Amino acid sequence: MAELGLCSRREADDWIARGWVRVDGKPAVMGLQVAPDARIEVDPRARGEQQQQVTVLLHKPIGYVSGQAEDGYQPAATLVQARTHWLGDPSKLRYAPAHSRGLAPAGRLDIDSTGLLVLTQDGRIARHLIGEFSEVEKEYLVRVTFDNVAANVQAAFPPAQLARLRHGLALDGKPLKPAQVEWQNPEQLRFVLTEGKKRQIRRMCELVGLKVVGLKRIRIGGVLLGQLPLGQWRYLAAHERF
Repeated sequence: MAELGLCSRREADDWIARGWVRVDGKPAVMGLQVAPDARIEVDPRARGEQQQQVTVLLHKPIGYVSGQAEDGYQPAATLVQARTHWLGDPSKLRYAPAHSRGLAPAGRLDIDSTGLLVLTQDGRIARHLIGEFSEVEKEYLVRVTFDNVAANVQAAFPPAQLARLRHGLALDGKPLKPAQVEWQNPEQLRFVLTEGKKRQIRRMCELVGLKVVGLKRIRIGGVLLGQLPLGQWRYLAAHERF
């Protein structure tokens, strides 16, 4: 069911337990082996419940972790509350406490970074963004220094090393996928990645002698951070697609 994009694996387990799934006309049971040509039917109640799930776009500040609390730092999800809901939210949805329950980060943004973080109740969106075969683009603006050069870094940084950032580096013993990397201005690089290893951009920069002094994610797929203020959030609008 997850592979067909009907729901997440966790949702599938829940729907089966509630009797909302039928395979070839018979109620499904946990662990049932299903043939590729089997007819899977889902109770409309499951669809209705799924439609109530929300996805939130947060402009994460520095100092918040993406997932569970650690080392005394608060999870970014704690910022999703009525007082931090952006007044300019184009979705026009009204906040309800139920919208803060079960929100999970669909991707990481480390504690020292800021920018767009997606939190969702919808397992389909999480799978699309961070599933094993996801190739959704993530775009970042990265301020750097090089050999203690903090101004006009572009002039000091060898073009051959820029080429390595684009393709040729490896992390954790595995080659990285090709990346789009270019100078946004003399002190700032623009990265576009289709994978998300832990602290990937910082580690890539270290391998070519750059030090990251600021990192901000500004886009995930077709969704932009835009004018969303720091520390505030909005709902993913019905027309938006990652």
